Amino acid sequence: MEIKCIAGFASITKDPAASASLYQDALGLPLEKMDDYRFMDKFPGANHFGVWPLSMAAQSCFGQEEWPGHVPEPTATIEFELADAAAVEAAVQEMKERGQEFVHETRTEPWGQTVARFISPEGVLVGLSYAPWLHE
Repeated sequence: MEIKCIAGFASITKDPAASASLYQDALGLPLEKMDDYRFMDKFPGANHFGVWPLSMAAQSCFGQEEWPGHVPEPTATIEFELADAAAVEAAVQEMKERGQEFVHETRTEPWGQTVARFISPEGVLVGLSYAPWLHE
């Protein structure tokens, strides 16, 4: 596995309005809006920063609005960018061989990102990612 960069970081919030107020209003970040999700691409130091509502994270990971009680509830997510979709699948297999359990297997999201996610020991939602637009 060869990590290329941090593909993205987003705090996960139960109160999207309060979090958006902090990052957008208090800190002055020029966040774009997509539904309740606030984000900016090409953020210096990382390629993406966002404030991801917990309900949207649950929908992306589990296909439902509620985060399951048996899975630790994350407060942040970080995604590590790989060279291509095949590299994501290979990395997942490598980590599974080492005993890592995944929240969901490799899949392509509606916006075109290939990603597999797991919960880190400290409760961070970690993604292994290939986002084609970051390679343009």
